[in-house]
Amino acid sequence: MSSSILSAVMTLAAVAAPVSPSAEAPAPEFKQEALAAHNEARAQYGAEALTWNDSLYDDTLAWARSCKFEHSDNGGRYGENLAAQTPALSARDAVNMWMSEVKDYDYANPGFSTATGHFTQVVWKSTTQVAVAAADCPAGTVLPEASVFVVARYTPPGNFTDQFAQNVGPRV
Repeated sequence: MSSSILSAVMTLAAVAAPVSPSAEAPAPEFKQEALAAHNEARAQYGAEALTWNDSLYDDTLAWARSCKFEHSDNGGRYGENLAAQTPALSARDAVNMWMSEVKDYDYANPGFSTATGHFTQVVWKSTTQVAVAAADCPAGTVLPEASVFVVARYTPPGNFTDQFAQNVGPRV
């Protein structure tokens, strides 16, 4: 079976406001994997470790379960990375997909690019929290085949114009 992969990023321009605690918690193993993958990647670029944001989780899960491969209309409250793959996709796999964009990032000319926006959001130094959710989506929704859709949301959001040099560090 061939593997189909999609990813997208959104540039956002406001800080997330906390909401009520999560009514449905992620599986502990999934949460740990998502945090570990993000924090291992961030450490390689001089960014501090993220913590989990329970307030973002419910809506992140709901968006993943919607099986719509498009960015949510969040009014700039958080950064958002999306990934989908068939037949399976773990949180670590999604982070690795986003991090693979580093090869296209131009440190001599720091700024936003749709080719590197996932990478820059993952390592954005001013971002301190994340929530990640995954959902199984039927064929014909996200991809032609049944797939796994991973949504990551970040607060404060990254990818702000004129803030790349101080927030996207080189590999240490």
